[in-house]
Amino acid sequence: VKLVESGGESVQAGGSLRLSCAASGFTFRDRCMGWFRQAPGKEREGIATIDSRDTTFYIYSVKGRFTISADNAKKILYLQMNNLKPEDTATYYCAAFRNDLCFMMARTVNDWGQGTQVSVSS
Repeated sequence: VKLVESGGESVQAGGSLRLSCAASGFTFRDRCMGWFRQAPGKEREGIATIDSRDTTFYIYSVKGRFTISADNAKKILYLQMNNLKPEDTATYYCAAFRNDLCFMMARTVNDWGQGTQVSVSS
């Protein structure tokens, strides 16, 4: 299994970014997929998930600003982030869960990407 994130960069508050995660080595949409983030000194937190039926879930702090989606043909998971805030600054990780059940907990993730850094300045 290989998950490779891209798209992280430094932006100003109110800006937008789209993160991508190229997946390989497994049947892409057989599992729940998600995005987590980890800020310095904080625990890794799940922020968005999508299952094989395209059912999505978001934590409250990003709901309405972030959108998770997947391109099945390209095997790419996306995270569109709008109206970014300084508190969104973190390393963002792509995650593949063990099966199609989505739990917003890091310990239920089976495979991780290497992470991509997002920095939002005020």
